Amino acid sequence: MNRFEGASVLVTGGSRGIGKAIALRFAELGAQRVAIGYLRNDRAAEETAEELRSTGAEPLLLRGNVASERVAAEAAELGPFDALVHNAATGVIKPALETEDKHWDWTLAGNARALLSLARAAAPGMPEGSSIVGISSLGSIRVLDNYVLVGVSKAALETLVRYLAVELAPRRIRVNAVSAGVVETGALEHFPNREQMIADGLRRTPAGRLVEPRDVADAVCFLCSPEAEMVRGHTLVVDGGFSLLA
Repeated sequence: MNRFEGASVLVTGGSRGIGKAIALRFAELGAQRVAIGYLRNDRAAEETAEELRSTGAEPLLLRGNVASERVAAEAAELGPFDALVHNAATGVIKPALETEDKHWDWTLAGNARALLSLARAAAPGMPEGSSIVGISSLGSIRVLDNYVLVGVSKAALETLVRYLAVELAPRRIRVNAVSAGVVETGALEHFPNREQMIADGLRRTPAGRLVEPRDVADAVCFLCSPEAEMVRGHTLVVDGGFSLLA
């Protein structure tokens, strides 16, 4: 239970949903310092910080747009990190022909470029044996309703993970991704077909239930553990078998 004893971790989008579960799981497994990035919900961030304190971890709050130069610079100052998890996600949920160039720029910046910015800022100070993990989704390889911008951004993230895995290998830094199936969190409220997504997920998933935030957190912690030493540039799908069906 002390797999990450004394470790320092950064989880972007770490105040709610999947990110919160990841941050708390690291703390449960012994992480000493857990930095959580968030955009603007101070109340949620403080509540998560209090939960982290209850586990014995020291919470650090990093507020702002994860794609900004300021946040990347402040992240580097909070380090060095043994694990960096880019979970923060944003995007415009619309059909392709209803999107605008500014929607593309915003979505790609927050979901994909931000990982590159964080890696540039943090990797030089990360110790040997550390890990970087990006959180993706099935929309990177499957076509989901109204998901074109986010899907493209997640595909970009997975490609970036492969390139970073090779480039950072000489530094003994591992880079991977976790692609989650449908997870019932507040993020689903942005989808006009939320109820249908949940119903389809329950009906189609061989495991018989939806993916939970803890499932994703466990996968992330595995990829950041010594046991995953030879897993590089991989996207680990955590969807209960949902994507296996034709």
